Amino acid sequence: MSILVSGSIAYDNIMNFPDSFKNHILPEKIHILNVCFVIDKMEKSRGGTAGNIAYNLNLLKADPIVLGIIGKDGDEYLNFFTKVGMSTEYITKDENILTSSAYITTDEADNQITAFFPGPSAKTGDITGELKNKVVIALISPTDKQVMIKHAKQCRELSIPFVFDPGQQMTAFSGSELQEMIVGAEFVIGNDYEMHLLREKTGWDNAKILANAKNLITTLGEKGSLITTSTGEEIMISPCAPLNLNDPTGAGDAYRAGFFAGYQKGFALKVCGQMGSVAASYAIETYGTQDYTYTLAEFTARYEQAYNEKLILNTI
Repeated sequence: MSILVSGSIAYDNIMNFPDSFKNHILPEKIHILNVCFVIDKMEKSRGGTAGNIAYNLNLLKADPIVLGIIGKDGDEYLNFFTKVGMSTEYITKDENILTSSAYITTDEADNQITAFFPGPSAKTGDITGELKNKVVIALISPTDKQVMIKHAKQCRELSIPFVFDPGQQMTAFSGSELQEMIVGAEFVIGNDYEMHLLREKTGWDNAKILANAKNLITTLGEKGSLITTSTGEEIMISPCAPLNLNDPTGAGDAYRAGFFAGYQKGFALKVCGQMGSVAASYAIETYGTQDYTYTLAEFTARYEQAYNEKLILNTI
């Protein structure tokens, strides 16, 4: 059984600002903000939430199915997926518009400012009945808001377990829309800042969220992650230290891939979380969200070194 990944397929323009944003933004002048950050490094790479998650799932032999759309400049992206052995069957193309693009600037404290062009994402296709018997779970990751709402509804109708991952689209949803997306979710996932916004916008605390969804995953950056279940269990996941700190962009997507590759194999939630942390460590070491690779043997060796326990990963 595969993992369905619904979300953006985009080109990332990743920039490094060798200072701190806070040194150049005057709080008392925020209402007339006009600031330029001179960057010292820029790379263009394949990205987008669905693209990044699926790439990492593929590294873990988890057989991802990507449901997304590219623009008229997206052939290189499709060719890359084909080259690394990934299916592009459910990726459509719009010949009239450019592919979604993100412009991400990271400062020396790993704070990020992102501008995002959605491209043709609103035209992403449907989760249809033919996918019901192909997938074990569907990840509804950030893309056009109406597409996310549509895909959650289709998962409920088809009885496909789904993950609600609002991410960068959190502010696009109203409180009631977020409540609707949470209801029936197998997992709700986000970083600690996103979870704060989720609680603020819905008016729901964690207990109320978990009265409507089965599991809540909060990623905590260098502190690891916290998994909370509707049965009252709290599982703290310690981080896997990267070999170097290069760029955090894509670490969250890699975490999701590691976590749900473990979920696909039926591993305990703690093991899934630890797999997520290991996958994230590879992303942090590399400038670019799909410019690294590893074998299953390398992944399990890093896992075992970080957590002092065996991990058996065969082809899923």
